Amino acid sequence: METNILPVDAVKLGKISVEKAHEALVGEWHIEYAEGNDLESMRRAARELATTDVPVAFPTETVYGLGADATRSTAVRAIFAAKGRPADNPLIVHVCSISQLRSLLAAKEPAREGIDPIPDIYKPLIKKFWPGPLTLILPNPRGSVLAPEVTAGLDTFGARMPRSILALALIKLAGVPLAAPSANASTRPSPTAAEHVKDDLEGRIHTIIDGGPCEVGVESTVVDGLSHPPAILRPGGITVEQLRQCPGWEDVVIGYKDSPELGLRPKAPGMKYRHYSPKATVVLYEAGTEIPDPEKLLERSEAHASIGFIRTKRWPIALGLPLVQQLSKAQGHTNGVSHPSQLPGFSMHENDQEGDSKISNLLRSVIQHQVPHAKRLQVKDIPMKVYDVHLGGETSGVARGLFSALRELDKKGVDIIYVEGVDDKTGDDIAAAVMNRLRKAAEIRV
Repeated sequence: METNILPVDAVKLGKISVEKAHEALVGEWHIEYAEGNDLESMRRAARELATTDVPVAFPTETVYGLGADATRSTAVRAIFAAKGRPADNPLIVHVCSISQLRSLLAAKEPAREGIDPIPDIYKPLIKKFWPGPLTLILPNPRGSVLAPEVTAGLDTFGARMPRSILALALIKLAGVPLAAPSANASTRPSPTAAEHVKDDLEGRIHTIIDGGPCEVGVESTVVDGLSHPPAILRPGGITVEQLRQCPGWEDVVIGYKDSPELGLRPKAPGMKYRHYSPKATVVLYEAGTEIPDPEKLLERSEAHASIGFIRTKRWPIALGLPLVQQLSKAQGHTNGVSHPSQLPGFSMHENDQEGDSKISNLLRSVIQHQVPHAKRLQVKDIPMKVYDVHLGGETSGVARGLFSALRELDKKGVDIIYVEGVDDKTGDDIAAAVMNRLRKAAEIRV
């Protein structure tokens, strides 16, 4: 099938209004749509979601998701088929409102008057972090309307309300909750731009909504408040310290490991299987290890035709391998924002011997971040191609650029990638999320 990228500008969708929040949770929101190409692209995608089994890719503030009607088994199974995803890996359900979430929790059983199906433990989190990069593990009720494939046989399901207005509008237009893992082929680096989705899923889906690069760059934090003490099952865009400031979450614990947890039934995505991996071998240097000696590293890499470096704070460009003057930056834009391969916060150098508030959250669309512009350099007297990507020392920038860096080096045909890790022992949970992804991607850790 033909795969189309449909650029959509959230600003041109229409005028948004928000009702007063009920019980200090997220108020209902409405949009007065403006007719035009942007709205028509969204309507097309919503029709596909409501009337076909072919998944649709769409942007969120974390990464691009691959969505399908969470209430229809045939549609949900199509997600697993498109991604090549193991069937025992549960999916996160994306909702556009608190009322939609309540309808999932009440299911086919009539709600008892005065009883809110949302567990009280989660209400402080919803009040503070929704819409946003936080997924809640919730009880799946008897007579659930969710397709059984969503939960992978568990009696719970994960749900979140994304912050991207494009994601929210798509769910509202489709009229159904969307089961949506990341829109990549299984085990590949997560997609933070529409082009990444097409690289992995071209010919497997019809439609990709292009809202520009993603703001956060790593997936949502997943929390389980049904256990005692409550636990973080996957690190992401919301930190431990932020959670501990909420009533009932002061003693939240880490409930995940940084290596695949084989032999278990995962309660959340990212717990059991290898993830986030490029085609190249990844060698991860933990923060605090000595800067690799370039000569020894070249000896180690002599069997490879090309190598890549991803740097953060301390490593010099290509570990000091000889470079010539950088050439001019590539310039270009897509949908009014810089293309992800042409944005700062991420710079690439090539050594080629051949020369080669709640309301404000609702009104806020994906904030465009900036990732890589390519710079071509030349290495002398080195019998291989060497590529260098600098993500900078700020962990938020590293998070936004990491998956793009891995994908960019894959496109260059790099055989092995050496990565300078970030310090995740300082209480910075974005750093914890980055290192969690890198440890799952790496074949070798130093």
